[in-house]
Amino acid sequence: MHESILEKIGLTKGEIKVYITLLKLGETTTGKIIEGAGISSGKIYEILDKLIKKGLVSYGLKEKTKYFTATHPSRILDFLKEKEEELKEKEKEIQEILPRLIELKEKKEEEYSVTLYRGLKGLKSAIYEALNDLTREDVILVSGVQSGKSEAQNILWKQWNKERARKRIKCKLIFSDRNTQYYHSLKKVSLTEVRVLSSLVFSTIDVMGKRVMIFNNKEPSVIVIINEEIKKKFTESFESLWKMAKA
Repeated sequence: MHESILEKIGLTKGEIKVYITLLKLGETTTGKIIEGAGISSGKIYEILDKLIKKGLVSYGLKEKTKYFTATHPSRILDFLKEKEEELKEKEKEIQEILPRLIELKEKKEEEYSVTLYRGLKGLKSAIYEALNDLTREDVILVSGVQSGKSEAQNILWKQWNKERARKRIKCKLIFSDRNTQYYHSLKKVSLTEVRVLSSLVFSTIDVMGKRVMIFNNKEPSVIVIINEEIKKKFTESFESLWKMAKA
């Protein structure tokens, strides 16, 4: 019964065996403790050292031999009080660093997100949110640009590209077809570089800052992915396609 209680207050099974053996034997040497507690000789000094640090065992020298003894059992209460004070101190330390830990957690969550924006209003929100996060050091990478958007989408993108150029943000676009009005109109926008790769038939994919944006022009809708590794992969893919495309 007392073994389980001592274990609950933080003593290991080995420490409990040694402590109870010392209570029974009184002052004695390691040989007697090993025999009484059933502890291996390789572990006895480590266990005794831990009990000494906890204030539950003391020792003295007699003719150059160490004799160990258990301190009075009331010392267990002092040990508990010390643990309580230690826990309070640790709680205080945790409270101090908790805001930083929460910040790290929230930052990590922000590093990976997938969001679907649907409808013209959703599309507008997505592309302007992305634009607002960009700086002049950023270059927007767009692959699979196709015609066939609705007139409302064409107007939205025309306004967006004007704002993008006003903010002095560069854009590189790979079209699947140069024989469209959309191709020729975008080619005239400042800070815009265009190339054509006719084999591109997949949906339009943009890399804007930390975002990868996959567009469905027919609905319209866009999936926005925020993840550094995914962004890296799409950027590498774009660069490969850019080398293959023709100006």
